[in-house]
Amino acid sequence: MTFLRYLAYEKSYMYLYLAGFLIPAAVFYTDSRGGDWVWGTFFYAFALSSMVLLGFLLFRYQQHVRVIRRMKSEDYDSLSLEGEFAQQHIEELRKQHIHEMNQVQERQHEHYDFIVSWFHEIKTPIAVLRLLQQTDMDATSLREEIAKIENYVDQALYYAKLDSFNQDYAIQNCDVIQISKEIVKSHSKTFFSKKIRIGLQAETLVVQSDPKWLQFIINQLLTNSLKYTELGGEITISVFETPREKQLLIRDSGIGISQKDLPRIFNRGFTGETGRTFALSTGMGLYLAQQLSNKLGHYIDCTSEASVYTQVIVHFPKDDDPYLMRQQTHDE
Repeated sequence: MTFLRYLAYEKSYMYLYLAGFLIPAAVFYTDSRGGDWVWGTFFYAFALSSMVLLGFLLFRYQQHVRVIRRMKSEDYDSLSLEGEFAQQHIEELRKQHIHEMNQVQERQHEHYDFIVSWFHEIKTPIAVLRLLQQTDMDATSLREEIAKIENYVDQALYYAKLDSFNQDYAIQNCDVIQISKEIVKSHSKTFFSKKIRIGLQAETLVVQSDPKWLQFIINQLLTNSLKYTELGGEITISVFETPREKQLLIRDSGIGISQKDLPRIFNRGFTGETGRTFALSTGMGLYLAQQLSNKLGHYIDCTSEASVYTQVIVHFPKDDDPYLMRQQTHDE
């Protein structure tokens, strides 16, 4: 920015100065009462005031030049309090934009990784089905491979819906025991073929949730228990209630989870020692179950001992129960 260009920008100051000088001069001239008008004094006063104006404009020009230079280096102080607030707000928006862009990129990478993993995993049951088609087809094996494909398809569907969850849920009363019974019934042939005993140690437990999403969550937990429980094992489903929450407990007598893997089982894509040994895990089932639970206001934790048992607990906090909160408010 040149000084002449800056003067054009600050011409309002010059107009104001001229008006402030010429108006009093005109008043003094018309009210001179016949006396002589001393032009020398007038021009002297005009020169002095012009020098003051020029000094002020030079000072303002230097300030603007410094600010422009600092703006180019992205490190500058604003000339006004409003400008400082605007600068802070712009900086906050910039950081928020960068954060959101990083989140979008991270989700895109997660989606890509999942799709690649999904295609890889679904190839196995398809290959088995082709092999069964070429040999004497075993009905039990056929059902198991079809169930795997259905489970992989469900995982892909619910994973795709994670970001649009808020557009597709309806909270209502759900009996988790009844939902569990329906899921056990859908896996009855697997229970029978592996001779796994099932114990339902409760009649009912009503919570507030979305029945479709909750069914998927419990199905993932039961599928995991079936997958890692050996022939002749046992799976028990029970409930527990405290003043603060309701709980659904699913315990199996399977191969268990090592203590070093236990804190990471809900991480996306984590298969752990058990999954790698038995080549049964995609690392997505528990991740999806936990993500969906959190969106519904629930959460899942797990305890286990290798070669002894695994127990997962779905927690339904009463503080997040809209119906219970409404009832408590009404009672008060």
